[in-house]
Amino acid sequence: MPPRFELNGDPLGPDAALAGMVSYGHFTAMQVRDGRVRGLAFHLERLAASTRLLFGSEFDVGLVRSHVRQAVDGEAALSVRVVVLTRSFDEPMTPEILVRTGPPRPPDPAPLRLRTVRYQRDLPQVKHLGTFGLIHETRQARLAGFDDALFVDHQGRISEASIWNAGFLDGDTVVWPEAAVLPGITMLVQQEALRRLGVPQETREVRPPDLRDFDAVFLTNSETPGRAVASVDDLVLPPADHAVALLAEAYETVPWDKI
Repeated sequence: MPPRFELNGDPLGPDAALAGMVSYGHFTAMQVRDGRVRGLAFHLERLAASTRLLFGSEFDVGLVRSHVRQAVDGEAALSVRVVVLTRSFDEPMTPEILVRTGPPRPPDPAPLRLRTVRYQRDLPQVKHLGTFGLIHETRQARLAGFDDALFVDHQGRISEASIWNAGFLDGDTVVWPEAAVLPGITMLVQQEALRRLGVPQETREVRPPDLRDFDAVFLTNSETPGRAVASVDDLVLPPADHAVALLAEAYETVPWDKI
């Protein structure tokens, strides 16, 4: 299934290349099944907050839901990306809504080998379109024989990975890194689900030397509720089977919201 694009509710034709070249904007990515998505309220809140920050305008939640419903109509399973962008940089900027649909992406269970790199995204709290740096660091990690990059901020704290939130298991406690990170939707959904299950959680600073003290390291994003990290740099980590199973169990308790 090739990707399909709709801009402001209309199928995208000649403007497709232009829209793809825009680098000022933000987005959210989701897996949609039968017109439903997990964590819909988090997605809408992210879009609204980022639109206010980047464009100084309010976000029409009803309009974006209508555009997404139209784009996914009749499809049982899709990956969906909602992008808020502008093609005019005159003030006041007018944000537009681009909906991209494509085939669903099932979780990949293979553990990842990560390389630490000193890197901090611009406006880390925003899932923005400025992805040059993180893609470059990911490529450099792969060229060095790793699967992906694990970011360390200028204070020496682990923050996040290229397209992932990072987490750690300390005994029965799930630990989230204290650093400037994108609050990923799956991470937010997992935090809520783990609270309901009574799983202890905490947020604290984690530095690369601390990794040897954890029982597991994992990543999470919109495609994967929990993915094991096999190693970081030259440190081989304990198997993360228990952490991955715990996250999968928590995620399955989250209801699917109608778009």
